Amino acid sequence: MPKIEPFELYTEAYENWFERNKYLYRSEINLLKHLVEKHGINTSKGVEVGVGSGRFALPLGVPFGVDPSPSMLKIARRRGIKVTLGVAEALPLKSNCFDFVLMVTTICFVDDPIQSLKEVERVLKDGGFFLMGFVDRESFLGKIYERKKPFSRFYKPARFFSTEEILNLAEKYTTLEVVEIGQTIFGTENKTYPFKEGFGEGAFVGILWRKTP
Repeated sequence: MPKIEPFELYTEAYENWFERNKYLYRSEINLLKHLVEKHGINTSKGVEVGVGSGRFALPLGVPFGVDPSPSMLKIARRRGIKVTLGVAEALPLKSNCFDFVLMVTTICFVDDPIQSLKEVERVLKDGGFFLMGFVDRESFLGKIYERKKPFSRFYKPARFFSTEEILNLAEKYTTLEVVEIGQTIFGTENKTYPFKEGFGEGAFVGILWRKTP
């Protein structure tokens, strides 16, 4: 069952987080944009799985999104994103139809991460790219979120993953090949952080895969 209750009940609080933490948000966007631009990815033929209110799709130029939360989709639609209701495990999309799939801070809310990754692979064209952004459970911030989960409106139902776990799932259950991994947010101060290659230091990790023929 989709974990949409927090996003339905606390829509305004969700939006306010991005305003209060605009520099951390900017750090995440900067990393994701870097990975997209470095590899010349055409995001105009892409979709975001778990688009939410469009906070990532819009700045990355992704025109289409899927999400199980009607309240989130209303906001994304107002931001100009074409949206449809659906879950990551059963995307209401044709196979082999997108050049790019984006998924940001979504994997921790899906019921079945393996099926979600398989669905991403299914809707991607051969040669297409998949970019996932998430908070690494083993990072300092991931550990804080884990401790605060029982008291958090948003993360109480979440299941956080380490970067190694995500990589292992994709390797075992899909044919997606890793292109590059990047990381950012190296402290708790609300400022714009730089990004760097790899993982293990930054709280927010971006993994870029490619679907090989």
